[in-house]
Parts: sequence; C-alpha cells; structure tokens
Amino acid sequence: MLQKPMHSLLKKIINSGIGPGRFAMATVGMGVAVLLILLAVQLYANFTQLLHGKNNSNNVADFLVINKTVTGEMQGQKEKSTFTPADIADLKAQPFTEGIGVLSSTNFSVSVQSYSDALPFYSDAYFESVPDEFIDGNTANWSWKPGQRDLPVIIPAFFLDLYNTGMAMTQDNLPQLSMEAIMAIPIKITVKGKGQTAEFVGHVAAQTDRLNSILIPQSFMDWANEQYGYRKSQLPTRVVVKTKDPSSPALVQYLAQKGWKTNAEKTRFSKIRGVVNVVVSALGGFGLLMLLFGLLVFSLFIQLTIAACKPDITLLQTLGTAPSQLHSFLMRRFMPTNLALLGVALVVLAGLQVAAARLLQAKQILLSPWLSWQTLVAAALVMLAIWWVNSSTVSKHLAMAQPQ
Repeated sequence: MLQKPMHSLLKKIINSGIGPGRFAMATVGMGVAVLLILLAVQLYANFTQLLHGKNNSNNVADFLVINKTVTGEMQGQKEKSTFTPADIADLKAQPFTEGIGVLSSTNFSVSVQSYSDALPFYSDAYFESVPDEFIDGNTANWSWKPGQRDLPVIIPAFFLDLYNTGMAMTQDNLPQLSMEAIMAIPIKITVKGKGQTAEFVGHVAAQTDRLNSILIPQSFMDWANEQYGYRKSQLPTRVVVKTKDPSSPALVQYLAQKGWKTNAEKTRFSKIRGVVNVVVSALGGFGLLMLLFGLLVFSLFIQLTIAACKPDITLLQTLGTAPSQLHSFLMRRFMPTNLALLGVALVVLAGLQVAAARLLQAKQILLSPWLSWQTLVAAALVMLAIWWVNSSTVSKHLAMAQPQ
C-alpha cells in the first residue's frame, strides 16, 4: 500500500500529466462505444423475445399450409403440382419443421345440398382431411366409422363470414346465420365414383381459422377413396407444417428455392426480421469499431500521461517505489472513469427499456422492462476488455520508465 504522503505526491504528478482535452476525447469516445454495443445486444434480445416469447406467441401462425406454385410450364401436367414422398421427407428434415401433416383429398365426385327449402343451396364440393393434431377446431364430435350415415365436417371460418356479410345481405330470402344455427342444419352429401352413389347426412361440427378447406374425418376419407376413388392412389397437393418461427428467413428462402408458396401474411415478418438483423448487426459493428477506437484512444492517453510524467516516475522508482505500487495507483486513477461510463450506459439503457415496454404494452405487446441477461454479460465482457487493455498498457509503459 502506498502511504498517504506518497499517494498525494503521485496524484499531483499524474494530474500534471493529464491533458483535459485528451481525457475528454477518450471519455466521450469510450462512452459512446459502450452505449452502442450494449444497445445492439439489448435490441437483439428484445427482438428475439417479441418473436419467440411465450406471451407474444401466436399458435395459429405456427401452422403453414404449403402448396406448389402453378407455372405456365406446368399446364397440362397436374402431377407436377403434387408432393412426392421425397419432397415431404426433405421438408420434414428441415430445422424449422416441428411437424408435418399431409392434406388428403377426395378422389371421387362430391355434391352438397340443403334438405330445406327455407335455405336452398346446391354445389359441387371438394373435401380434404388432415391428421387431428393439425386441426384447430373443436374435435369432440370428430369421428366416423364404416356404416355410419352421419358425417361431421369442419368449415373454414371465412365461409360463414362471407355468407353473412355477402350473400345474406344482398338477398332478402336468405337469413343471416350464427355458428350455432349452422351446426343445427343437416346437409345432404352425395358421393359418386366407380359407378356407385352413396348419400350421407352431413353436419358442421366446428370451424377452422387455420385451413381454408372443408374438412372431413381421416377415417372417412380413407374409406371413401377406397370405395369410390377413381384412382388407386393420389399424391397430396398441399401439406401443413408446424413450425416454431413462421418468419424464419431460412423457411422463406427454402420455399422460394423450391417454388412453393404459403400464406404470405404469416411470413410477412421475415422481411422485417431481415431488416432488423441488418440494422442490429450494423449498430453492433459500429459499436465494436467505436470500442476499439475508444480503447486505442484510452491506451494512447495512458501512454502520453506516463510519458509526460516519466522523469518523476523514474525518480520515484529510483527512490524505491515498487512498479506494482505505481501500477495499482494508475489503475485506480483510470478504471473508475470506465466503470462510471458503463454505469451511465446501463442506466440509460434501462430507462429506454422501461419506456419501450410501456409503449408496447399500450399496443397489447408484452416486452420485459428489465435489461436482458445478454446485455449484462456483454457489459461484463466489455469491462473485462477495458481492464485488460488498461492494465497491459500501464505495465508496458511503466517498464519503459524504469531507471536504466
């Protein structure tokens, strides 16, 4: 330990060698660099939380229905619109795929019509089926077995909205219908194929927001395709993929390379995410350059300070002052400034984080008001780097100031 008189003497010597201009430049450069680096880390942590956080997760957006894009070259070649086993295996092997379900389609003719004259309708129809775990509607009454005449169906939610806001509003003889009313209306379903005809009584069991198709139980689809199907087997034209991150750039790039497409609304964040990644990377890169610049300036500042005081430091060492004592004193002179800069940067970031959390909360988006652990780890690493550079610089130039 330095005695108090010696400590006071060193303080006067070092202060005489510190130029206020150089010190201010070094302090400002280091402060801006630290703030930019920590801001980049916090922005990345916030963006990751907003995309993957449990409070902001969207189960519906985790399921993507994928089909192949029909091009002019594919005209008259329907088989090119189907997914082969190799296509499905490749899609299943992708890191963004959590699960995959094949949408089976009817291989026979289907027509639906009303039993009631109060709500007359007739239409050719097209049914699909998918494994139950990919259905978002209520599947409590979702079953069928051979010999059963009643057939449950699930309709897309937009069907009912389209009817109530379109057809029912433009025709006086058509009433608007609630979901409960739709579920109570029996539907005549006629299937034809292989020279056979069968009739079933359909009823709407639920509605789905996930799939834009009329769904029937997989058990009925398999049985009916076997009994009435025109072809023995038929490859699927659509698949549904469960994924953790619908906005994954890897997923969007994979679909583009394959010439496949999905609901663009569910992958719209991919472009935003790409832009944010570029901005965060650029901010982090600029912050890193600023940190290197700040370390260089501070290192030069220490060198100039020691060089300006070299005769006095050499005299002190000649009189018996140990280099370790001088090293300890100089580190205590320079490091508190760096610690204060780090503290100010963290306080500023904490204030910005609280303000951002409150702003997003007003928009029903939840963001933690606390700084992320990544930011705190980055702060510790930055401080460790500053300490190492300062310590190395002080040791090197004290050794150069030793008496010959």
